[in-house]
Amino acid sequence: MYAEVIFPIPFSRRLTYLVPAEMRDQARPGVRVTAPLEKRIMTGFIYITRTELRAEEAAYQIKPLREVLDPEPLLLPSDFSFFEWIAEYYHCSPGEAFRLAIPAGSEVQTKKIIAADSEAATELYEKEKNPDSPRARVLKVLSQKKQIALKTLQKESGVKSIYSLLGSLAGRGIVTIHDELQQAKGREKRIKIVRLAKDKEAIYEELPAIERKSEKQFAVLYRLLAMGDEYIPAADLMKETQSTSAVLAALMKKKLITLDSVASERVYKETYSEEKKNLTLTPEQASVVDSVASSLNQNMFKVWLLHGVTGSGKTQVYIELLKKVLDSGKNAIMMVPEISLTPQMTARLVAHFGDDVSVIHSKFSHGERFDTRNRILEGRARIVVGPRSALFTPIRNLGIIIIDEEHDASYKQMDGTPRYHARDCAIYKAHLDGIPVLLGSATPSVESMYNTETGKYTLLKLENRVDGAEMPLIRLVNVVQEKKLNRMASIFSYTMLEKIKERIEKKEGVIILQNRRGFATQMFCFDCGTVQVCENCSVPMVLHINRNILKCHYCGYTKPTPEVCGACGSSSIKFFGTGTERVEDEISFYFPAAKITRIDSDSVSKKGLMSEILSRFREGEIDILVGTQLVSKGLDFSRVTLVGVISAEATLWMPDFRADERTFQLLTQVAGRAGRSSKPGEVVIQTQNDHHFVLQRVLDGKYYPFYFKEIGDRIRLEYPPITRMCLIEAKDKDDLKARETIMDLHKCLMVYKDTVKITAPSTAVIARLRTEYRYQILIKSNREKDPGGSVLRAVLKQAHQEFLKLRRHYDVRLTFDIDPQSIM
Repeated sequence: MYAEVIFPIPFSRRLTYLVPAEMRDQARPGVRVTAPLEKRIMTGFIYITRTELRAEEAAYQIKPLREVLDPEPLLLPSDFSFFEWIAEYYHCSPGEAFRLAIPAGSEVQTKKIIAADSEAATELYEKEKNPDSPRARVLKVLSQKKQIALKTLQKESGVKSIYSLLGSLAGRGIVTIHDELQQAKGREKRIKIVRLAKDKEAIYEELPAIERKSEKQFAVLYRLLAMGDEYIPAADLMKETQSTSAVLAALMKKKLITLDSVASERVYKETYSEEKKNLTLTPEQASVVDSVASSLNQNMFKVWLLHGVTGSGKTQVYIELLKKVLDSGKNAIMMVPEISLTPQMTARLVAHFGDDVSVIHSKFSHGERFDTRNRILEGRARIVVGPRSALFTPIRNLGIIIIDEEHDASYKQMDGTPRYHARDCAIYKAHLDGIPVLLGSATPSVESMYNTETGKYTLLKLENRVDGAEMPLIRLVNVVQEKKLNRMASIFSYTMLEKIKERIEKKEGVIILQNRRGFATQMFCFDCGTVQVCENCSVPMVLHINRNILKCHYCGYTKPTPEVCGACGSSSIKFFGTGTERVEDEISFYFPAAKITRIDSDSVSKKGLMSEILSRFREGEIDILVGTQLVSKGLDFSRVTLVGVISAEATLWMPDFRADERTFQLLTQVAGRAGRSSKPGEVVIQTQNDHHFVLQRVLDGKYYPFYFKEIGDRIRLEYPPITRMCLIEAKDKDDLKARETIMDLHKCLMVYKDTVKITAPSTAVIARLRTEYRYQILIKSNREKDPGGSVLRAVLKQAHQEFLKLRRHYDVRLTFDIDPQSIM
């Protein structure tokens, strides 16, 4: 028996392996296996099995599989079709697409380990004439570490092509290289449990004698008697009774208790919780539920776009539809932008569906991921809630996929390969399964709304808030005019400070948005004009005043805040720009008695901290939340009556074709946090141009006038959704190599200049990122002539194949971003 295995690497072919006799019953398509690949062991999926070799394989020695990892297939035939579509659509290898199905921490693979003679490496390093040569950089790392993984050595030294160098060092006895098999990091957790070994009557007869001799043994038995036939984890029992393992050993010797090992499931629990509320649907909500339910009942693929204003009760619509799906015996996927930032949604679903809900969390440990995947595989979880990765869980018998905040950019995979969009992948998955998809948003993406116009999606509306709540009153404050009138207090207008004071006196909640982290966004020398720029990226570093450091928010590089300019030595250092730290600091100056908490990715990186903060805010323990765009996502608190925006221009001035759309969505979403009950809400937006079209549409709360102008601009400038688009990027630490690579690829593409529109190679807006120089090409194809993007993908495939034949630099990275969310 032979198996074709697909590995999660940039490799297009499937490899054939012999299936040992003892594995034949387990070796089925869709299970994971470990197998030798060149000189290492890797985890892959069995694609198909067969009983004969092909003619071209007969001349080779076929290696056997090492191990079958799964008792049941993780992937079904429809899953294979799904991942093959991802590979074809997003221009990547099948292996890279199938990698999405392997949970982090579940891989079994070999890792190359370099063992070094540090003293000899130090001696050689000191003899190097050029300390920045690849050899010197590698020797420097080896002189500091006696053992290091190959990938870590490449990363720390910055040398990619390292094998010949290591070979020469190994020949001189400086290093030895060996393979180390690493087991999966996520595995079953087992705990020791204690239970009574005899019936209660027999234990009661022993108690008087036990009590006289050992108080601790008596306490253990008394606790177990109170539990009846149930068991208790040994660690919990020892903690409760203040006993030790020696006490348990003594009772086992007397045959009064037994100590066993059982599997223990790690289940993630949100610290934020809500009580179940049985709400009556409004006529609008009921109409939406009935419409979507019609395609549920017919087992029919259909894409619904629910455009509901903020506070219109979209979550309750989702809950009612999920009830219908579960009642029909089917399961569901509920996608949210970032699960760690939307604990309210999770809490409401758990309140209604209890243990039927399984959460996929970006901050899960490997063990929690392992147990969650098993719950889903065993059918104990019927609703999977999570971000992009929820789409690739092994949930079966789907009835619906719901995507909340479908406009959110976090559904797009921005790094790595493939650069897929989870919303679009979910729609194709639903197409394969013949089920409906519901996209929900108060500010639908331009692409989705355009698809309702062309008939691909069906539009549904919720135009009114629930519970009689009114939309908030929005006010634009022109800070340029306010400065002229002396009505500015640093970064705050008097208008905003007055409104904040009113809410604090009434003990109502306030949310303040500033979509930049840190204290100041630039450090500038007043004498020579030098801006402190990151050593690895071509972007200014941000001041974090609490730690007195400058930090790059792209690569994470930090350094102490200098007291003088590094270029001219001047002490005339100025700081410009405003981040959330400064906003928090200044609000605490104006309102010293107020309880203020900051929410951004710096302050809520710890698992569960966001839930804790939101619980305190709901209970009135926090008066003011200051944050980045995180405060605009999914927060629903009746006590919030004021939202303030420090600078509307934070995203509006970005050099990107989606800047207007992103700004409109962000401001509309954060404004919608105010006035979600009978208390009226108010929004104050500070801006330097209150006449800007986008801000005027936020002011009047009208989505459709904004959409029609935006789609008109996209038609005129030939941007999505009117065109199909791909952003190609070449990047490398060597500027010349990256530039030559993009030029070579451009020559191959220009053969097809009559078929697609190809821009000249250009430097990226952020020219250097994480030590790599970046060059880009943008390719567009007209949607009318290429509705499915097949023409664009064919051009990419053919040009890429030609390029691979003549490429000069094999270590330069090329990425292909189909349907890019940003061109920066």
